[in-house]
Amino acid sequence: MSHRNLVILTKIILFYSIFYIIMKTIAIFGGAWFVPNLLLMIPFLILGIISGIQVKRENYSWWFVGIGAAVIILTRIYETEFSVWVQQQVIS
Repeated sequence: MSHRNLVILTKIILFYSIFYIIMKTIAIFGGAWFVPNLLLMIPFLILGIISGIQVKRENYSWWFVGIGAAVIILTRIYETEFSVWVQQQVIS
C-alpha cells in the first residue's frame, strides 16, 4: 500500500478518536455512567495523542494503523458489555 494511504488512515484514526472522546464527554454530561465512559475514553485519548504526534511530525507507521484499527473495532464490539460490567463492579 502507498504512503498516501498510510497518511489517510492515520488521520482517520485521529479524527475518529477526537469524535469518540467528544461523544463520550457529551454522554457523561448527559447523565450516562461516569466510570465506564471515562474508561472507554482512555484508549482513544492515547490513540489521539499518538496519531496527532505522527501527523505533526509527518512520521507514520503501519504498526500504529493496525493497532489503532484493532482498538477501534474491539472497542465498538465490546463497548456495551464492558460498560455494564464496569458499572456492576462499581455498584457492588
